[in-house]
Amino acid sequence: MLERTHILVCAGTGCTSSQSALIYDNFQKVLKERKLDKEVKVVKTGCFGLCQKGPIVAVHPDEVFYAHVTPEDVAEIVEEHIYKGRTVDRLVLHDIDDDTKEKVFDINRIRFYAKQQRIALRNCGIINPEDIEEYIARDGYQALGKVLSEMTPQQVIDEVKASGLRGRGGGGFPTGVKWQFAAAQDSSEKYVICNADEGDPGAFMDRSVLEGDPHTVLEAMAIAGYAIGASHGYIYIRAEYPIAVERLKVAIKQAKELGLLGDNLFGSGFSFDIELRLGAGAFVCGEETALIMSIEGKRGMPVPKPPFPAVKGVWGKPTIINNVETFANVCQIILNGAAWFKAIGTEKSSGTKVFALGGKITNTGLVEVPMGTTLREVIYEIGGGCPNNKRFKAVQTGGPSGGCLTEEHLDTEIDFDNLIALGSMMGSGGMIVLDEDNCMVDVARFYMDFIVDESCGKCTPCRVGTKRLLELLTDICEGRGTLETLEELETLSNDIKEASLCGLGQTAPNPILSTMRQFKDEYLAHVVEKRCPAGVCKALLSYKIDPDKCKKCSMCARGCPVGAISGEPGKTAYVIDPKKCIKCGACISTCKFGAVARG
Repeated sequence: MLERTHILVCAGTGCTSSQSALIYDNFQKVLKERKLDKEVKVVKTGCFGLCQKGPIVAVHPDEVFYAHVTPEDVAEIVEEHIYKGRTVDRLVLHDIDDDTKEKVFDINRIRFYAKQQRIALRNCGIINPEDIEEYIARDGYQALGKVLSEMTPQQVIDEVKASGLRGRGGGGFPTGVKWQFAAAQDSSEKYVICNADEGDPGAFMDRSVLEGDPHTVLEAMAIAGYAIGASHGYIYIRAEYPIAVERLKVAIKQAKELGLLGDNLFGSGFSFDIELRLGAGAFVCGEETALIMSIEGKRGMPVPKPPFPAVKGVWGKPTIINNVETFANVCQIILNGAAWFKAIGTEKSSGTKVFALGGKITNTGLVEVPMGTTLREVIYEIGGGCPNNKRFKAVQTGGPSGGCLTEEHLDTEIDFDNLIALGSMMGSGGMIVLDEDNCMVDVARFYMDFIVDESCGKCTPCRVGTKRLLELLTDICEGRGTLETLEELETLSNDIKEASLCGLGQTAPNPILSTMRQFKDEYLAHVVEKRCPAGVCKALLSYKIDPDKCKKCSMCARGCPVGAISGEPGKTAYVIDPKKCIKCGACISTCKFGAVARG
């Protein structure tokens, strides 16, 4: 018997950490108690994208989405919506229409989703990622069947070339060209690798695709194998992604059971198998040659290129490496045609791009938009702008390898070339929004601290140079910086870019150079005025009590952990001893009258 209603519960990492597994169990329990378990099916699905509103529960075919659902809400949803046919209005995901000021419940009109176009994420939040039949029902494995029965390997490569698909892992290299290089190599063995070692701070695009739609990557890898003449593939995924790892294991097992991976696929004589390799969380292993070293059981460190992996890769054999999102586009290109994909996006950057929106943004989560969408549209129309009416300051794109863009760049159309021209980059798709409360020097220090920890240490410019950059930034943030420090910072950054062995070192100084270019005034305030305009760098802060606002209540003194505040209750205004003050901010939190100022 077909169920009349499906309840989809987000089972991505974000919602799982907010008790979505218990929400799922409670739905099963309550439906059984109400004898509705034969009519209503509860499905664990992938990320819906709007993580800020999670856990999200969707009810189909009603097209009702519930936000911020708790395990305690389940009984009410079943009783009111499933049993009585009335929505639980307090939980329904909605927007407010700008003109009528009325609530908008249509999911396609909600601003977060209205401008999105889902290709890589097309099945996330729609199917059960652990049920291959649901993937097949959404045209799954039809692309593989098409290439094996109707196309030659060269025709597959030509189609991918014509689509204009470029690598979504950060480099933006044309995918079809990479495949052509590997196909041209004369070798009895070749390999396909999916790079799922997503290491940028704030990035979770690839993880979400694998958690919500693992078969789309498996199918695309098999197509790539057919195109270049490979019979084996590896998915290199970090062990910190346990849900994605488990769903990949389930997907590979199911595909093998149905003959969609393994020997003689579709009776074509072509065989292709896939195995997982777990990474230990080293950021450098996102670089393709370091990744190959890790797969081979060696320490993950880059090697000079050429030769490129397409010529000499894993086990010394021709190898293509694409990231998760790149593979997630392949099947749709084969099914819909290169012209369809090429018509989306811009002339030099076809298709869509998935971004992980984070930081000081109202709607954190995953978004997939056509290339050419402006930063303003993503940040304000989809992301909802900065919360608490804070002023937008910058957006960091490309993670530790990228740069900061400011308000003057908000109308820039997002594509590979435009962002690079502005001194940033697309990267894998992290997009961290910063507001007026962020110190840009401190932001640069944060990324450099990350880079220092993640440097493999193989080449001196990266191993020693980034450590020195971090020391210089720390001097600036702690009040020891001078104008000569800024000059040394810029010179060393340029030297590291020129001399480092791999992409990690070559792009490591980008956050410094971009923030120095866009926010030179903040750097100067730190070294000349010994002041942090954003009030973030603790060593440059000072706390004072305004005697006219002080109510002489002694609350600040009682809240000070080091006894730096003195005064006489009810008689004298309180004062802060700067020599004793540890700049913890407890006095500001304690004072209810706004008498304490930080500068």
